[in-house]
Amino acid sequence: MRIVHIDTGRELRGGQRQLLRLALGLRDRDHEQFVVCLEGADLEERAWAVGLRVFALPAQDLGHANGIFQLRQQLLAAPVDILHAHDGRGQTISWLASWGLPVRRVASRRVTFLPGTRARHRFIYGRTCHAVIAVSEHIRELLLETGVPPGRVEVIPDGIEIPATTPTAGQRHEARRAWGLEDRHFVVGQIGAFTPEKGQDIALEAVASLVEQLPEIRLIFAGETTADFLSTFPMSTETLRERVQFLGRLEDLARFLAAIDLLIMPSRAEGLGSAALIGMAQGVPVVASRVGGLPEIVSDGENGWLVEPGSSQALAIAIAAAAGDRARLKRYGQAARERVRQFSDVIMLQRTEALYSRLLGLKSR
Repeated sequence: MRIVHIDTGRELRGGQRQLLRLALGLRDRDHEQFVVCLEGADLEERAWAVGLRVFALPAQDLGHANGIFQLRQQLLAAPVDILHAHDGRGQTISWLASWGLPVRRVASRRVTFLPGTRARHRFIYGRTCHAVIAVSEHIRELLLETGVPPGRVEVIPDGIEIPATTPTAGQRHEARRAWGLEDRHFVVGQIGAFTPEKGQDIALEAVASLVEQLPEIRLIFAGETTADFLSTFPMSTETLRERVQFLGRLEDLARFLAAIDLLIMPSRAEGLGSAALIGMAQGVPVVASRVGGLPEIVSDGENGWLVEPGSSQALAIAIAAAAGDRARLKRYGQAARERVRQFSDVIMLQRTEALYSRLLGLKSR
């Protein structure tokens, strides 16, 4: 198959990492591909670095009109089988660039917010593509509620690489030392972009309320901070200043996960929650909000805790419960690692390739 992946994100976040994981896996299965992305985006640099062909949409291009025209010319000169859009704007580009061409269009849906009207949403996913990949059952239900035909929606969760082993005590010690953390600390971590739906403000409120009860608590964030967030961060007290660190965007999440005891996801909205999968694969239990696709990953009382979204008090109670029972924390970590075997990148790759094959009327492997 000849496959084109389209994504218009500027930063390398969860969706872009999934695109790369899928493209590299398909390349290993002898499929020809190239990536369409914004000129100067993180994805452009990373795709080139791993040996994928790239078509960069020109900068300063109003509505991507010039880029769409150029992409269409390329599709006419060298026809492809599948156009896979990995975000909303990418889906529009895919549709306009391939209008009238004998190509199958696939759209991935990762987010929970919907366009302004049901009719518009139904048109976008019912007319501009031949199949929609929902990353969770929650996303699938949202699509069906707006009138997208059930047969057009396929649930294929994110895939992750599951390490052969979990971090050793030595690796944990070294990871903590790198950020000035000690073995006696109870370290809570959060991974994600600093956007309102991720709930970093809730995490800070929860930790602030636990300082007297858990004086050894520490909170570390992985993700690029924003000036708006830092301007509202309540660091006026010394107790918070010495307990909270913003580590910025990290390429080596394995070291981050080796350093923490507990991963939190106090999200207000979440399509699936790939950060939870990454942490659980390393044997780290999770406290997550009961929103979106997170309950499809985290089972309350089995491999983690589910709490009321938006409640710093509920989050604080769960963190305290985790810190107060290390045996249960370890048991949940082991169960979490077993749970994510159902979300391996091999399964994601096989199911996506099978979807492409069905759209093309081919026999899947």
